[in-house]
Amino acid sequence: MRVYVPLTLSGLAAAHRAGEVGPGPLTAYAVTPALREWYVSDDIEELEYAALNRAASASLRMIAGDPDAVRRRVVVAVDVPDGEAVADPDHSLDPSSLGEVRIASAVALRKAAAVHVDADDAEKDVAAAAAVLGAADLGDDDAQFTVDGAEDHELLWFGVQEIPNLIN
Repeated sequence: MRVYVPLTLSGLAAAHRAGEVGPGPLTAYAVTPALREWYVSDDIEELEYAALNRAASASLRMIAGDPDAVRRRVVVAVDVPDGEAVADPDHSLDPSSLGEVRIASAVALRKAAAVHVDADDAEKDVAAAAAVLGAADLGDDDAQFTVDGAEDHELLWFGVQEIPNLIN
């Protein structure tokens, strides 16, 4: 099963040093039954893209909670055995938890398929979104517009072997 683990650049650097994403339990995003129902598509690529975007939103939340974090969203795509990623059935209808899964333990970085990171030119919009995320959560339309502006940036794809260049 492909899961998308949200991180920050400093989290990616720590994972690179440790050789694993962790420690567990990890929150990740995947194509879950609830995500399929919400997205209303049978196209697996579209569903995986939706899960990736959910993880990117979670990365933005991590950035918002860490004033020292570089303002670029990071998502690591990792392949895990099907039984290792478990969706919480109590949260299946909660819109903020769509696609959310838990992985009990750390995941070896060698199992990563790719790393997705914002381009440098997204930093300004990601910083602005991180600054107003709380207001957007409370229903402020202007703040939500700012958050949407950051989410309009597509994450770039990088091979795992490119991680050293990303964290330097």
